Amino acid sequence: MQNGFDENDKPLKNIWRLTWPQVIMMFFHFWIGFVDVYVAGKLDRDVQASLGLITSCLFFLLIIAQATAGGVVAAISQSIGAGLYKRVQRYVGLSLELAVSCGVLIVILAWPVRGLLLDLLQVPPEIEGITEYFLEVYLFTLLPYYLLITANAVFRARKEVMVPLWVMMLVMAVNTVADFGLGLGLWGLPDMGYRGLAWATFFAVLAGASLCLAVLWRKGLIRRASFPPLRWIRPAAAYLWKVAWPGGMMQVLWQSGYLVLFAIVAALPADSITAMAGMTVGLRIESILFLPGVAFNMTASVLVGHYLGAGRPDEARSYGFRILGLGVVIISLFTLGVWQFVDELAAILSPEAAVRAEIVNYLFYNMIAIPFTLTSMILGGAMAGAGATVYNLYVFGITVWCVRLPLAYVLGHMVLAESTGVWMAQLASQCVQSLVLLYVFAFGNWQRFALGRRNRNNMVPAPATVKQGT
Repeated sequence: MQNGFDENDKPLKNIWRLTWPQVIMMFFHFWIGFVDVYVAGKLDRDVQASLGLITSCLFFLLIIAQATAGGVVAAISQSIGAGLYKRVQRYVGLSLELAVSCGVLIVILAWPVRGLLLDLLQVPPEIEGITEYFLEVYLFTLLPYYLLITANAVFRARKEVMVPLWVMMLVMAVNTVADFGLGLGLWGLPDMGYRGLAWATFFAVLAGASLCLAVLWRKGLIRRASFPPLRWIRPAAAYLWKVAWPGGMMQVLWQSGYLVLFAIVAALPADSITAMAGMTVGLRIESILFLPGVAFNMTASVLVGHYLGAGRPDEARSYGFRILGLGVVIISLFTLGVWQFVDELAAILSPEAAVRAEIVNYLFYNMIAIPFTLTSMILGGAMAGAGATVYNLYVFGITVWCVRLPLAYVLGHMVLAESTGVWMAQLASQCVQSLVLLYVFAFGNWQRFALGRRNRNNMVPAPATVKQGT
């Protein structure tokens, strides 16, 4: 028994115990964003537009935290599997030190050039003041946000998935109350308008980060022994970097690819505005299907990391396939259920008949792609748990920039001359991406990226000395 999980349990039971809390947690994430947008819309369309712009900026500011979290899950889950608990505690301390350092450093670097950031975002003059206020408050939010992301990664790696669920429940509750209270002046709270929305995010993230740190302290994971000497930090940080930088670069390529795809749609020879509206709404509906997919992705990272750390690479690969099968079956059935109501969903989200038709057209191709998309998401998580994020970088980056975008332009602008060509290109690229990643996971030697299982004084080996095939 480890962290409440019996390794003799049936595999599907182990997978489900890890996954269902994370599925609920992802829906809380969705609700937080939904409430932000809803309250912003109640205030003014300028506030809603400003919030959308600055949220995109916030994502790029958090890329380092998200990438580091991937390295934290790989390192800690593998160390637990190997039974090296001193190394686990030290990685907890190191990850928190990195979170604080990066959060503070980005604020120091970004604050003096925040005006330049607004210029790069091409903020319209009429919403520049609102956007600048959002940016300033969000910069203060970065430090607790980095701690929140890192601490939740620690809990997931330890299979303590209920802790991030309770934390996200707190974040959702604080954010919802503060959005309505401070944003709209409800419940006797001061009516701060858009300023209330900005501070709602700050208070919610600060509450979540504080709870995470309190739980880590109570579990004995934040102690003097958690903060290792420099001679240990050097090789340990090198492994985190080895896992983190490909993950961060992959996110940059993926998100920038979506920006280019939007540009391709915007430049379509006919009905480009309708196509953009259909894609925007279609993405919102599609994101509901991705939420459980992200949960299975995180489960794959944890279990693959644990079994590699235990020196059982065959079991790690087997669990990857089991999680893939379970996730594809469950979410594909869910997708079929959602498809039965796609016309009604489109009607709720758009009053225009042409846009509703485009939403259905977009979802037709992208719902067909769901099994392929899930394959990429889940196996990408398994690769991350093994520390083999470089494969994700190559596969995702090449298929987006060398398959999806060129094919979208050719089909959308030159062959069909309509949005359907772009949606077909998305489907084709997802097929190619998933099949390549499936081949790599089935036959590649991705296990070689794992940490060494045994080393003197619980030191982490430098990347050049990482044992192969463990």
